[in-house]
Amino acid sequence: MQREQLISRLAEPKTYDIAVIGGGATGLGVALDAAARGLSVVLLESHDFAKGTSSRATKLVHGGVRYLAQGNIGLVKEALHERVNLLSNAPHLAQPLPFVMPSYKWWETPFYGAGLVIYDQLGGKTSSTVGIGKTAFLSAAKTQKLLPTIQPKKLHSGVKYWDGQFDDARLALAIAQTAIDLGALIINYCAVEGFVHEAGKVAGIKARDSETQKTYILKARCVVNAAGVWVDQLREMDGQAAGVSVEKMVAPSQGIHVVVDRSFWPTDHALLVPKTEDGRVLFAVPWLGKTILGTTDSPVPDLSYEPTPFEEQIDFVLREAGRYLTSPPKRKDVLSIWVGLRPLVKPPEQDNKNTKALSREHTIVVSQSGLVTVTGGKWTTYRAMAEDVLARCTEEGLIANTPTGVTVNLKLRGANAKPHENTSSAIVKSLSDPPGLHLYGDQASAVQQLPGAERILGGGLSEAMVRYAARFEYARTVEDVLARRSRLLFLDAKLASRLADDVAAILQDEIGSYGQPEAFKKLAQQYLGVPVGS
Repeated sequence: MQREQLISRLAEPKTYDIAVIGGGATGLGVALDAAARGLSVVLLESHDFAKGTSSRATKLVHGGVRYLAQGNIGLVKEALHERVNLLSNAPHLAQPLPFVMPSYKWWETPFYGAGLVIYDQLGGKTSSTVGIGKTAFLSAAKTQKLLPTIQPKKLHSGVKYWDGQFDDARLALAIAQTAIDLGALIINYCAVEGFVHEAGKVAGIKARDSETQKTYILKARCVVNAAGVWVDQLREMDGQAAGVSVEKMVAPSQGIHVVVDRSFWPTDHALLVPKTEDGRVLFAVPWLGKTILGTTDSPVPDLSYEPTPFEEQIDFVLREAGRYLTSPPKRKDVLSIWVGLRPLVKPPEQDNKNTKALSREHTIVVSQSGLVTVTGGKWTTYRAMAEDVLARCTEEGLIANTPTGVTVNLKLRGANAKPHENTSSAIVKSLSDPPGLHLYGDQASAVQQLPGAERILGGGLSEAMVRYAARFEYARTVEDVLARRSRLLFLDAKLASRLADDVAAILQDEIGSYGQPEAFKKLAQQYLGVPVGS
């Protein structure tokens, strides 16, 4: 459906069952679950889908080994259960990933290995149905064989365990498309600027189309605030209308990921270092033909859709990675740096200087006016979070009682691809491979039918893929295409910048707009560690 048609639906006189604010993992999950139950749903996103935190994850579908170490068994068990659901419902975008934890001290393998065996047990027998293997103890020789560039000096042994990885931005898009297939109205670049209150209760939202600047009033029986790290801004807006003060519930944390060439980590196994010099976890993850190094975790005072990487964070990641790799990556080797804000939940009077102490679990609160706010959590549990939100909405009498568990086995758009049936090669490939048609799942043939299928712009991106993004994936700008429909900005910022003009010309042909290529080029500089405007 063309954007003009979507926007025109906003003007229709209608009262929705649920209006969702926020097009990240949480909001899209709520919209999908509600639509799957037969409820009428509208979701508005002020920027692009997954523009914020939801496109900046470590790309891991996991239970959280570090949460197990903290004794948070419930969170880990739920996440491992949801790991199976995600891998099953989006096999083209999420696949199993083996990890190896090298040990340089004799006690590390039995100590951490025992915990990982418990991790397996918490995952249950169903984990094997999606290709999740069991924990195995490795000799030093076997560890080095699986991790060819690991530092061999004083290497004692290792432990191999399994989790999963995924393409976060494209998963968000698949959730949005699936919700739309089920009748939801979902629109990006349409910001919520206020609420409609009737008799002291939230009865709808006021929105503005970012492209036409037209405003719309949307009535809804239930309004869900799922704006991630920005939920407090909306809660304050609601509180002001009701004449009540609102205490902030989010303490944002900033994490960075550094991308280097696959030559630094030429393996399909990921690296886990459970405890760096300051107690944090370090990953080296093969992803779409490159290697992700990260992550850090630091409190930040300000919110931004494009947070600036702290130089000390970059230095920390490169320094820690250098301790474990035979060829330590240098600053000049960095292909891209992305920064994400995590919406950590802050209990009352919580000191937010120690982000490790803040809650990673999601929290749902309902204001006096009936505004339902959800924040916290993580990508792996997005589906369970949505169920919890709708359960709370039902308890509050905001929506009718509806069947639960409707998304447990709901396949997402593109998931019905059959292995080895594609116009190129195999549809189902590892996410360790460079980006390509396999990420489209059963939509790959539709992409290939568009003009420019044989014209490769670079980095695996074809002209046809750009056209498909504009026609069927709601892309409006060069950034939408190069950052989230393809992931080139996150993989190689210099290459993405070089492709900006080519993508802009195709967008002009498709939607009548060049899609801000110059703004994208400036953004690409930031992904190389150069602040915007410098």
